[in-house]
Amino acid sequence: MSPRRIAILDYGMGNLRSVYKALEHVGAEPELTSDHALVREAGAIVLPGVGAMPKAMERVRELGLDELLHERVGAGVPVIGLCMGMQLLFESTTEHGGAEGIGLLAGAVEQLDAPKIPQIGWNEVTWRRTSVISEGLPDPCAFYHANSFAPRPANDEDVLGTAEYGGEFVSVVERPPVYGLQSHPEKSGPDGLRLLRNFVGLAA
Repeated sequence: MSPRRIAILDYGMGNLRSVYKALEHVGAEPELTSDHALVREAGAIVLPGVGAMPKAMERVRELGLDELLHERVGAGVPVIGLCMGMQLLFESTTEHGGAEGIGLLAGAVEQLDAPKIPQIGWNEVTWRRTSVISEGLPDPCAFYHANSFAPRPANDEDVLGTAEYGGEFVSVVERPPVYGLQSHPEKSGPDGLRLLRNFVGLAA
């Protein structure tokens, strides 16, 4: 296992190139792959995602990535979900009539309670506590979001950071070795890169 090698799961939905470039920028050796053997060699795993969660879960399941993620998390390998990839970590979504998620975190993904969706832009994230992945970041810290849905974790202790849009929503989650961001860190300037660098530092 190479600690600097970070597997970016490629299941056909996600802004893979910008995530790849951001990880490269912070000193990682990113690899776009859905090959189980290559993922098992990585020191950490990134689950990106854009679009609708039910369609994404179809692809994730077809490739067996849901079971692979459960296996790697069981082995203590750090995993981070980005944007819709964070939503996939949860048990279910109400989007498009509903669908199951990967289930690494307890809770459901629900539509934002806001007059206008999707929301697109910068939101200040307020940290609930200190964390390895938020080390060196201001409180609050602005991240770039583009979302209509957000998770509602069943366990309050899984919530690391919240933001406001029509009301409070969960923007960052943490249940080591599982992490998730509703935002796009690769589009969030130096602070987004700092968070990704902190995550890469968790690799074995």
